[in-house]
Amino acid sequence: MAAEEPQQQKADPLVSDNERAGLTYDEAILAQEDQIQREIAIQNPLVSERLELSVLYKEYAKDDTIYQQKVRDLHKKYSFIRKTRPDGNCFYRAFGFAQLEALLEDSEELQRFKAVSARSKEDLVSQGFADFVIEDFHATFMDLIERVEERTSVDELLAAFNDQSTSDYLVVYLRLLTSGYLQRQNKFFEHFIEGGQTVKEFCEQEVEPMCKESDHIHIMALAQALGVPIQVEYMDRGEGGTTNPHVFLEGSEPKVYLLYRPGHYDILYK
Repeated sequence: MAAEEPQQQKADPLVSDNERAGLTYDEAILAQEDQIQREIAIQNPLVSERLELSVLYKEYAKDDTIYQQKVRDLHKKYSFIRKTRPDGNCFYRAFGFAQLEALLEDSEELQRFKAVSARSKEDLVSQGFADFVIEDFHATFMDLIERVEERTSVDELLAAFNDQSTSDYLVVYLRLLTSGYLQRQNKFFEHFIEGGQTVKEFCEQEVEPMCKESDHIHIMALAQALGVPIQVEYMDRGEGGTTNPHVFLEGSEPKVYLLYRPGHYDILYK
């Protein structure tokens, strides 16, 4: 009796060859992106130790005169830097750590910030954010503030920020605060949004999702929502040998200093 020939698996007649090739290509791209993110995570803590600012010189070629000049200019104003992981959440993580670290030395501002932060959940719920959705994120945010109030050490605060779950919960809540403020002040912020999006659409697509990068509009909204002045030093390939500082909440004395290089934020120290 002749052996049965193995049955060949039939291709799905509803999926064309081009579609199958597309699926394979998309899967390869996703796998590559996942590998890149794993490598970034291995090489970069969520928030680093405080480093000498001179480490920035090594990040650019010696003959890269534009950036070398701008690092020298930055060095006239700042002494240290804390790096954050380049994962799209770096602005919120940098802001959160820098603000809480500064509050360890400012008990009066700590009490103001704690009161505003405690109230912020009610503001979001009144806007239509579901209480049960935001409750855990707000609780993590308040727990970190209370640790500062209890005089936790900088090392313990750093450890909390390098715990993925704790750190990401903080980022989520800061994103929600930013979204809530943008929507409360939609008449003002709609002038900054391009492409015909409403403020609500912008928030749903560009503010609330994790790993979405932040720009002027995000910084402006969060600074105003929490009443925290932020100074950002912009460092790019623009002309001139200096960085461009911008204070959000103009006229205020910032306690949070951030360095922006295209697509990324780190923490600066005077």
